[in-house]
Amino acid sequence: MNKNALPTMLSFTAPNLREQIEALPEGTALIGISTHGDAIAVDLNAECPHVLVCTATGGGSTTVLRSLTAQFLHQGAHALVLDPKRISHLWAKGLPTVTHRGNIAGIHEALVGLGDELERRQGLTDTELDAAPRLIVSVDSAYSTMRGLTRYWETFRDKDDPHVSPAVTALEAALWTGRAARVHVILDGTPAPSVLGAAPHDLFGTVVLARVSATTWQRLAPLAGPAPKWSKHRGRGHVIQHGEAHETQAIWMTNADVVTWLTDPDDPQS
Repeated sequence: MNKNALPTMLSFTAPNLREQIEALPEGTALIGISTHGDAIAVDLNAECPHVLVCTATGGGSTTVLRSLTAQFLHQGAHALVLDPKRISHLWAKGLPTVTHRGNIAGIHEALVGLGDELERRQGLTDTELDAAPRLIVSVDSAYSTMRGLTRYWETFRDKDDPHVSPAVTALEAALWTGRAARVHVILDGTPAPSVLGAAPHDLFGTVVLARVSATTWQRLAPLAGPAPKWSKHRGRGHVIQHGEAHETQAIWMTNADVVTWLTDPDDPQS
């Protein structure tokens, strides 16, 4: 397929796309279709335990988080959706296998709970862990979220408490040890190095970039060559895997698409 053959929007309702998504093995989710017609996916069971998405405003990061999280949920995963804007992931509210948090206090509590769950899972036998549902931690607006958690912790921590927010520590632990516990982070944005380590992007086997500066490109995709000229098409960006950049049209999945698909998968309109 040549570049002119790729539609300017790749809707979840496009012919045969849903069938293609549902045929993927557990732990694999479709990001989109490259401009050369190849399916570009992320495989959590292989080399990629986590996904980093970084785009300029309007670049489609929320859509990518929504699409990937929904696909893993459809496969039986559970999810923790951190939505500091409170309105970016309304689809997640009310779903039985999703915990949605939209304010800093709730996000702090949820991440502390994540730390406890990581510790619990690390004590399971291999058989018990295989039976545990995969856990997806979907973090929108990571930069502002991490800064907000840091300020929140500073307001009430006692002098004997750790300096770093336990919520931030838990997220960092998920990035470093999550693979072994079947916990995977899909993170939007780049948190400040002083908040979440010197080079958090080193932990992400798949990086999705759109409309970012040349400096950001070089920092997050240093092996993928110079920053490309960005397409004006909505949802068009680059997926970097194994040091190679693939220009990709991401799947457009609406809130309604997700809710219908996850709650009534036999509905032909989902």
